[in-house]
Amino acid sequence: MRRAQALIVGGGPSGSAAAIVLGRAGVAPELFERTKGPRDVVCGGFLSWDALAALDQLGIDVWALGARSIERVRLVSSQQTVEASLPYRAAGLSRRTLDEALIAAAAHAGTTVRRGVAVKAADGPRTIRLDTGDCIESDALLLATGKHELRGLTRSGIQPGLEQVVGFRTALEPSRVSRDELEGIVELHLFDRGYAGILLQEDGSANLCLSVAADRLKDAGGIEDFMGALSTELPSLKRRLQGGGGHTEWTSIAGIPYGWRAKRTSSGVFRLGDQGAVIASLVGDGVAIALTSGIKAATALIRDGHSAAEEFQNRFSDRASRPLAIASGLRWTAEHHTSRGWLMRMISVAPSLAPLAALLTRVAD
Repeated sequence: MRRAQALIVGGGPSGSAAAIVLGRAGVAPELFERTKGPRDVVCGGFLSWDALAALDQLGIDVWALGARSIERVRLVSSQQTVEASLPYRAAGLSRRTLDEALIAAAAHAGTTVRRGVAVKAADGPRTIRLDTGDCIESDALLLATGKHELRGLTRSGIQPGLEQVVGFRTALEPSRVSRDELEGIVELHLFDRGYAGILLQEDGSANLCLSVAADRLKDAGGIEDFMGALSTELPSLKRRLQGGGGHTEWTSIAGIPYGWRAKRTSSGVFRLGDQGAVIASLVGDGVAIALTSGIKAATALIRDGHSAAEEFQNRFSDRASRPLAIASGLRWTAEHHTSRGWLMRMISVAPSLAPLAALLTRVAD
């Protein structure tokens, strides 16, 4: 068994952010990413202002990558549509483009990037086993596997009720009318026990993310039947779906534990991104959480060594507690008919409530 100074499992925003910071400090970590090349994932097309600030700190120019500027949010229900300004400029950028830029920056900073290699399990707090059968021991393990679990280091304390959400993602080719209507906007379609979010990406396509209660999806008979029923319920969403060419294949992930956070960790194990805190995507920015946690974990590791893991996790959990609770409350309000109507009326009367909610659900500081 060989030994490494620092291992990073996962090449998404949190893992790559940590790798960039560590590499710049001369730590030269090893990063393992199971995919061989660019790919789209379910979440993450929206980049809030704090995500943009973190990316700038890492040397990533999202505007050079073609990101689309977003200044406003549009909330759409079966009965009403309201708009409000965001507190600061945000951006729409595909995870395919963002993740590739980050992982390239990590390699440039001195990280050894191993793509197409899956980490099968953790055989000890800081020992990983690869799909090749090789085992590697490390002083510090940075767990950045997103919503996917790593055997031996699965997330603990997840309440059963938190697991019953399914996320979907696809890309749309919007009509010219839809493209004009989506310019500078993140559009959220609200319905009972779920929501759909749409924004423009760098290539002109529209990113559609969907969050829905698992039992509602099951009752509908699957995603295609559910979308058919939802199009009847939300004519505005139907118009987006029929914009031009329909949708591509769906990417999905089940068992999303919105509201969960890691309150403790093993010695030397840093839990990043969704392995540290999972915010309701209706109002929160998971990419910002991922980037912030990666930067802070790497900074703590550089400063205090692997023994900093437990203090880092405690502090990050405390920092995330209130934003996660507020985001979960707003999600519940938006996903129930009576409270949703009340929410929409309040925002129509006082549009400043929308940017306030956005500010209150930020985890970055």
